[in-house]
Amino acid sequence: MSDVIAQIEGRIGCITLNRPKALNALSLDMVRQITAALLTWQNDPQVLAVAVRGMGKEGPFGSFCAGGDIRFFHQAATAGDPRLEDFFTEEYRLNHLIHTYPKPYVALIDGIVMGGGMGISQGASVRVVTERSKMAMPETNIGLFPDVGGGYFLSRCPGHLGEYLGLTGHMLQGEEAVHAGLADGCISSGKLPHLWQTLIETPFENGEAVERWVATQFERLQKTGLDHRAEMDATFAQASVVEILERLELAADEWARHTAQTLRTRSPLMLHVVLEQIRRARTLSLADDLRMERDLVRHCFALRPVAHSETVEGIRALAVDKDHQPKWQPARAEDVNASEVAAFFVSPWPPQAHPLRELR
Repeated sequence: MSDVIAQIEGRIGCITLNRPKALNALSLDMVRQITAALLTWQNDPQVLAVAVRGMGKEGPFGSFCAGGDIRFFHQAATAGDPRLEDFFTEEYRLNHLIHTYPKPYVALIDGIVMGGGMGISQGASVRVVTERSKMAMPETNIGLFPDVGGGYFLSRCPGHLGEYLGLTGHMLQGEEAVHAGLADGCISSGKLPHLWQTLIETPFENGEAVERWVATQFERLQKTGLDHRAEMDATFAQASVVEILERLELAADEWARHTAQTLRTRSPLMLHVVLEQIRRARTLSLADDLRMERDLVRHCFALRPVAHSETVEGIRALAVDKDHQPKWQPARAEDVNASEVAAFFVSPWPPQAHPLRELR
């Protein structure tokens, strides 16, 4: 069975990520299959809208997409495999295609959604979460940065929530994702099979009718907002990572203590890079943000020797050796050199040769 099931049912282009044992982590082949389906359907008058879901271990739903296949990243980086470059270029093109897709694209985000899973769902015209959704951009944990357009969508969260989520990798539950501006509405997970079936069987007149109907299924939120929002805004508005840490470590409350502890486990260098990424992205178009992120990822994997790659080391510690003891260089945020951070934002390509030069 294919890792992506893409078929037209009724008037809906249906995409099911079908790699449940790996929590539907994206491979290069999966990126290519999703892209091919979307390109075929965008001019097909039979298809009014697209719906995407993940396959769980017990059947459809229960897990959306845990991100890119980080073991492949590690293996490819250490072996100098050119498919690593292809993966990011093609993944970011897919992210752009979803954000700019001419037809409604409904993402049913049940269960885990991280990294690459956010890339194929944040550009959706309707982002549906459930009480089982677990949403995060935890890349600083592996010495990477929130890519797949993360700079773009995190920087557009209310206040300084984007900096908080990007630096800490904090996981949001379904309803919290709505309050963060990263989902449009919440539905009980038990209703998803019926929703999917209704999408397929209903003779909708057009794509807008599909979107309107899905929105009528949203349930009332139980909470009025996110806990600690005022503290997040005040703290993550600080000018630098070091000032953010100082403020947290001077505070006496549990939230500040826990947040500081979390940041101290992340790659110090990449914390500085991520803060700069999100702040630059606030004024960038999606296409320019994706070009910036493509530059950043080349710096992470290709332009730093493997022995000095924070990303290779972070993946080693988390997913390969699983010792959870990454040796970050430097070990403290206070010791990161500004010139080293600035180097990440120098594009390795002239504009006319950039791998994402065609994005508009």
